[in-house]
Amino acid sequence: MLQTSTHHHFPPQLLPRHPLCLRISLIISAHRRPLLRHQSYTHIRLRVSSCTKSSSKNTVAELVKAVDGQKANDQQQQQVKRPYPFHEIEPKWQHYWEENKTFRTPDEIDTSKPKFYVLDMFPYPSGAGLHVGHPLGYTATDILARFKRMQGFNVLHPMGWDAFGLPAEQYAIETGTHPKITTLRNISRFRSQLKSLGFSYDWDREISTTEPDYYKWTQWIFLQLMKRGLAYQAEVPVNWCPALGTVLANEEVVDGVSERGGHPVIRKPMRQWMLRITAYADRLLEDLDDLDWPESIKEMQRNWIGRSEGAELDFVVINGNGQEEEKRITVYTTRPDTIFGATYLVLAPEHPILSSVLSEAQSKHVEEYRELAIRKSDLERTELQKEKTGVFTGCYARNPANGQAIPIWVADYVLGSYGTGAIMAVPAHDTRDYEFAVKYSIPISWVVKPDDGDGGNFERPYSGEGTMINASSSESGLDINGLPSKDAASRVIQWLEKSGNGKQKVNYKLRDWLFARQRYWGEPIPVIFLDDTGEGIPVSETELPLTLPELDDFTPTGTGEPPLSKADSWVITKDPLSGKAARRETNTMPQWAGSCWYYLRFMDPKNSSALVDKAKEQYWSPVDVYVGGAEHAVLHLLYARFWHKVLYDIGVVSTKEPFKCVINQGIILGEVQYTACKDDKGNLISADSVAELAEYNQEKIPEEKVMKSGDFFVLKDNPNVRLIARAHKMSKSRGNVINPDDVVLEYGADSLRLYEMFMGPLRSWRLIVGSPSPAGSYPDGTSTVDEKPSIEQLRSLHRCIDKVTEEIEGTRFNTGISAMMEFINAAYKWDKLPRSIIEAFVLLLSPYAPHMAEELWSRLGHSNSLAYEPFPKADAAYLKESTVVLPVQINGKTRGTIQVEETCTEEEAFRLASLDTKLSKFLDGKSIRKRIYVQGKILNIVIDAQKKVKVAQ
Repeated sequence: MLQTSTHHHFPPQLLPRHPLCLRISLIISAHRRPLLRHQSYTHIRLRVSSCTKSSSKNTVAELVKAVDGQKANDQQQQQVKRPYPFHEIEPKWQHYWEENKTFRTPDEIDTSKPKFYVLDMFPYPSGAGLHVGHPLGYTATDILARFKRMQGFNVLHPMGWDAFGLPAEQYAIETGTHPKITTLRNISRFRSQLKSLGFSYDWDREISTTEPDYYKWTQWIFLQLMKRGLAYQAEVPVNWCPALGTVLANEEVVDGVSERGGHPVIRKPMRQWMLRITAYADRLLEDLDDLDWPESIKEMQRNWIGRSEGAELDFVVINGNGQEEEKRITVYTTRPDTIFGATYLVLAPEHPILSSVLSEAQSKHVEEYRELAIRKSDLERTELQKEKTGVFTGCYARNPANGQAIPIWVADYVLGSYGTGAIMAVPAHDTRDYEFAVKYSIPISWVVKPDDGDGGNFERPYSGEGTMINASSSESGLDINGLPSKDAASRVIQWLEKSGNGKQKVNYKLRDWLFARQRYWGEPIPVIFLDDTGEGIPVSETELPLTLPELDDFTPTGTGEPPLSKADSWVITKDPLSGKAARRETNTMPQWAGSCWYYLRFMDPKNSSALVDKAKEQYWSPVDVYVGGAEHAVLHLLYARFWHKVLYDIGVVSTKEPFKCVINQGIILGEVQYTACKDDKGNLISADSVAELAEYNQEKIPEEKVMKSGDFFVLKDNPNVRLIARAHKMSKSRGNVINPDDVVLEYGADSLRLYEMFMGPLRSWRLIVGSPSPAGSYPDGTSTVDEKPSIEQLRSLHRCIDKVTEEIEGTRFNTGISAMMEFINAAYKWDKLPRSIIEAFVLLLSPYAPHMAEELWSRLGHSNSLAYEPFPKADAAYLKESTVVLPVQINGKTRGTIQVEETCTEEEAFRLASLDTKLSKFLDGKSIRKRIYVQGKILNIVIDAQKKVKVAQ
């Protein structure tokens, strides 16, 4: 793995009046193998920090607001301070590209040419518009797109909008503005900002998930899922937010409250549409091996899918008299060999059998515990570091291996959505179970001896494999004593199946995808329900798209019914086949739906008769390079892969996977928020002693009262109080957004593009065009001359070509820019700038700074855009090392060395020696008797030490 790390700041002259110092750290890793073979990837992490200490009265939001208020006053100064005339160049070329559709990918193309499909994860068009984090990934894909066009590839580089979602609906509730109006306004702003940065998108292919022509095919895919039994309804526990009136995904719930608005969230069983993604678990897992993705992302998906092999086994519930009942508790375990060590069972609080296995004495305690548990997210409940809690149900079950009665507990660290919602707890061989057993004085029975241990001195749980001990029963007929763990597991499974107590089972952590939201602003689900039977009937494909009805009231109903239920004239319908009365589904699809397949629609966005034309899909698939944030590493990428595989099975797509190469771009983080916990009396409590955050009051702490202590943050006045520290993404709601418009206005789009990649364009402009007049105007044309370049100039150019090409192909953009900076530094020392050299350099520069490059290309005498000019190729003849270190002797004694070309003449070698400060003192004023020169080997200067050359007075 080749890794290059650069840490640098936006220089003061770039943002001279901005109160925030933007610090960008690019950590770029890539395979040595070139991107041309789709075997490279990059990880880009960014962090923004404030360069000023902010107080509660002087927040980031106020600082940014001050900048916005100063814009008008600064306008005149900005015009004077412009480093070069980008304010004329950039609009000029953006207009040219749009007018001439320079980057449009024709519907009909020469398919004999190689293709390159480079795609950004398309954005949600929020009201905040772009911030400086967005252009980072977009600039990277744009460099690749421009580079590949110049290399002769057919390039597909589109942009669109993932525009359904909760924020627009919440804005509609607050203001009465229809979500469509808000969305179109936000899209317009995003589009203009992207165009101002000169990205070479094919805007003729622009799509939005909210357009009926688009979501017609999202609905069509849903119907195909229904036909294959992959879409079904079930009553499942969900994250229900009463204030927002909708179900939230796990990642939308933080510390028991909604990420948006901070409203309480509870777990509530509701009828929901589900997608059977688990049916594709094995394929989703196996096909990861063939993908050129960051290994960390593939591992995250493997862990999310969580395939494991084990056994399901039944524990019979016994009553107070020790008699067996009809009820059975089924558990799943990956360690059936440890069955003799199971000393208690644990049920999830939402387990359906729980209410029927409660003693009268424990019933109240269990119900109170269940109420607390349903308010927590799955993540909170399963945190490894949190203290485990639980309540005894008052009932028992029989361990089938040894016949012992073991207690049944309820604990929130067991999830109803995973496995069977119940576990057999083996405290001797599981750390979590051990902590629980010690806390509640539950027996611990060791049944696995480590192969390197004596087996008689157990002081802590052992979770590894070994040799079985204390593992036999004449009553059950099961004896695995002395067997290795793996052999014992196989023996137990055979016994379970033979005795009827269980079976072998493959299990997954992956759960079916909850595919319904109680919202208005989403894709309508194309299903109706008959009034008399409740049967769900899919809408005919010929009736698609099923469009959203117009609503004036988007507020939650308060009952759990979605806002669409208010649209009576739309909801009440008839089954077209039977004529029976029916009602439409009033849940809508989640925002993830439209983003699962948009990459396919970009291939054929205007097709009204098919999701995508087969020939076009076969040519463009798969996406060659897909760039986006690592926060989408699991859910979006996993969902898109699932839908793609379904489409592959029904013959819509020709590849098993949608994205060949994925590049992760991190998010820019704004300020860090520090929070202290307080008890009911207002006393501060250290965060490391808090088991459940939701049980304590929280208070924000100003940054000036915080200090770092080891890996944690604490109060300056009381270092014993550890704080909760959380960095937030840039967002308008947090007031920590740095708007790229400000940078573009003052320094130009190319400056922003290149600073996000590493450098600014000013020196290139000054080198080729020249310095401005006192009035600030620049000369027409360039400073180049129509002369043959020197060997030195050709070598400098071709080294630059070679390095830039290699670094773009490896997505190491910052080091590619370094190579161009080295060229510029060398060129500033030349007496003349040969036109052929500068033209080639301008082509190298164009993927990075396209506006300036187009202007320079025009000034060099070309009438057409350089967008499709061949990218320069390095000539190997100029890449060889051509300089040597030449020893210089004075009267036979070596006095120093000089660096010369291999073909250096005697005169040139003597001239360089005379200019060398170390050697010149031996030659100054001396009479040269003769010179002995062996090319590339040595220069010996023989001087007359007795005679000095008389200097004219």
